[in-house]
Amino acid sequence: MKRIIKTMEHQYLVPSLELVEDVFTKSDSKEEGQFVRRFVEEIRSKKYYLPELEFVMTNECDAVIGYAMFSRFHIEGKYEDELLILTPVAVKTELQRQHISKELLEHGFAKAQALGFKAILVEGNPKNYNPRGFQSSYLFGITAGPNIKLPRPECLMIKELEEGALEHISGVVDYSFYETLVQEG
Repeated sequence: MKRIIKTMEHQYLVPSLELVEDVFTKSDSKEEGQFVRRFVEEIRSKKYYLPELEFVMTNECDAVIGYAMFSRFHIEGKYEDELLILTPVAVKTELQRQHISKELLEHGFAKAQALGFKAILVEGNPKNYNPRGFQSSYLFGITAGPNIKLPRPECLMIKELEEGALEHISGVVDYSFYETLVQEG
């Protein structure tokens, strides 16, 4: 199967939302699928959205089979020119475990680094992100705020794009900038 990574284009806006909703519905619940779709729509409407760091992977028929979004993020009002958050990542359910997310993430890391970003924050399963170079953020003095419900502290992770970048980045992570996440809590 031919796979092509593309920066978000108009014709992929809705198909990418449909993919995200479908993947999270199948892996979790209909409510979770709808929630993640709303969250992507909200990120796209905010000042931290970076269209050049929203990616789709398409197949030979130009159908969206994978998706990843990186957007600016701040900790305690700082670091927004250095820090990104990766959310969400989705791969068509029947195509998972075929390195689609790996290819999307590696592509995104390279693009983010070229744009001058220093680190990427993600919340998720460490088994999925540790192989991509993410480490528990608390090891670097970056912790989840009281309104962030993590299964374990290790589920908030960070990856340096530049060696030593995390020596001056620390603080408490807060998602209150996003209405979708505040309503969910």
